[in-house]
Amino acid sequence: MNFITEKNISKVIIYLFVFILSSMIFLISYFYVKNTNEDFDASMKDFVHTYYKEQKILLKKEIDIIIDVITYNASTSSLELGELKEHTIGLLNNIRFEEKRSNYIFVYDILKMQGGDDFAELLVNPNRPDLVGTKLSTNFKDVDGKKFREDFLKDIRNKGESYTQYAYTKISSGKINQKLSYFKYYEPWNWVISVGIYLDDIEYDIGLKKKELNEQVKKQIFQTILLFFLFLSFGIFVTIIVSDRMDEFFKEYRKSVKNKSKALEELNETLEKRVELELEKNREKEQVLIEKSRFISMGEMISNIAHQWRQPLSELSSILMSIKFKHNIQKLDDLTMNKKAKEAELIIDYMSHTIDDFRNFFMPKKEKQDFLLLNALHSVKTIIKSTLKNYNIALIIDIDEKIALNTYLNEFEQVVLNIISNAKDVLIEKNIVQPYIKITAINEKDYLVLYIEDNGGGVHVEPKGKIFDPYFTTKKDSEGTGIGLYMSKIIVDKNMNGRLRVRNTNVGAKFSIHMPKDAKKD
Repeated sequence: MNFITEKNISKVIIYLFVFILSSMIFLISYFYVKNTNEDFDASMKDFVHTYYKEQKILLKKEIDIIIDVITYNASTSSLELGELKEHTIGLLNNIRFEEKRSNYIFVYDILKMQGGDDFAELLVNPNRPDLVGTKLSTNFKDVDGKKFREDFLKDIRNKGESYTQYAYTKISSGKINQKLSYFKYYEPWNWVISVGIYLDDIEYDIGLKKKELNEQVKKQIFQTILLFFLFLSFGIFVTIIVSDRMDEFFKEYRKSVKNKSKALEELNETLEKRVELELEKNREKEQVLIEKSRFISMGEMISNIAHQWRQPLSELSSILMSIKFKHNIQKLDDLTMNKKAKEAELIIDYMSHTIDDFRNFFMPKKEKQDFLLLNALHSVKTIIKSTLKNYNIALIIDIDEKIALNTYLNEFEQVVLNIISNAKDVLIEKNIVQPYIKITAINEKDYLVLYIEDNGGGVHVEPKGKIFDPYFTTKKDSEGTGIGLYMSKIIVDKNMNGRLRVRNTNVGAKFSIHMPKDAKKD
């Protein structure tokens, strides 16, 4: 039982389209959401890294600003050093860089740069006023057991600054949180000035940013999926319309098929008679073509005989006039009579041989035979050489005398004669200076190729193969019949299993006759 029938094909198309499109949208949505979340995680990771880096830079800028202020005050103030330090301590106790942040300034007066107990006195720390003025030790540990004062003092000794993370009590909450502080040594006063930021403040900012980005991603995903489903809905809508059109089309199609089937049944009733009639017409047309080709060949033969006989007849007439003249003046002796008779016999013998050449050329032979290509071409040359000579057309034959063929000799010679005759007509019609027809041959893998080319300007029709159509001619005033090249192609392509082609060269047309080398096997 067929799942798809003519009646349900439109519904099957709809269901199949909806299934395919839905699957595609589901997969696209899945991979889009997956890739978006992965991009979000990667973006957040980059943001966290960048944000921590920016916070470190910000802490350093804050301390650099403080040191610039202290340096400026020290260079412009008229206060004694002790008073200036007291004034600076009061100033630093009240500095906040950001609201709602525990990033206060704290200052150490270094007493022992190598560390240990009483290594420094705490001068400023708004978070631990109870420790201000007391001596501190580098051996102090935070809740995690880290000696952070020892760590930052070591960096101060080595490079004059330090980034140190440790656990410390936060003012606003009273809880101990991780803190990142920047320490910088102010050498003129032997102070270490510091500022820090609690990591929970950084994480809070990161959390806000993450929430904001997450909302944007959710919104983007929602919009994209909504767009996909709108596209799906539109696709389904279009498919339904197309399906309705298809139903209408199939209805009209079934109606058309029904009508054509009826007409076909009527046609079948008379088809056999019509086929026989058309075949008979074609046979009649082919017969007419063959007969016409024969008459044309006969006419060309008579024309060529006339050309061949024109000079011998002239010479024979001259001999007869000489005999008559000598007879009239009674000077015709036996010696002269015998001489003129022998001359006349030679001329008549030549004319007789000419008749034999033409008769053999047009004598039908339906069996293949072996022959030398050069001999066949010389036979053709004998037929047409007088006509070519009258118009000063050079016939150049340049082939190996050992090349042999096995095919229908007379038909092959007729094809060559047809092509040469066409070339001759073109050269005469266009009045070509130094006209020539050249015949060459080459051996290819499976074929022997005979080339016949001229300098008559080439074939000016497209496609060029049109010149082989029956009744097609380019000659003026209906001088051509359009039969010669058509019959030549029939002979080569069908009778000899070869190929007859034509193309243009720089100076004229070039015909090629491809003859199979294994013709004996046909």
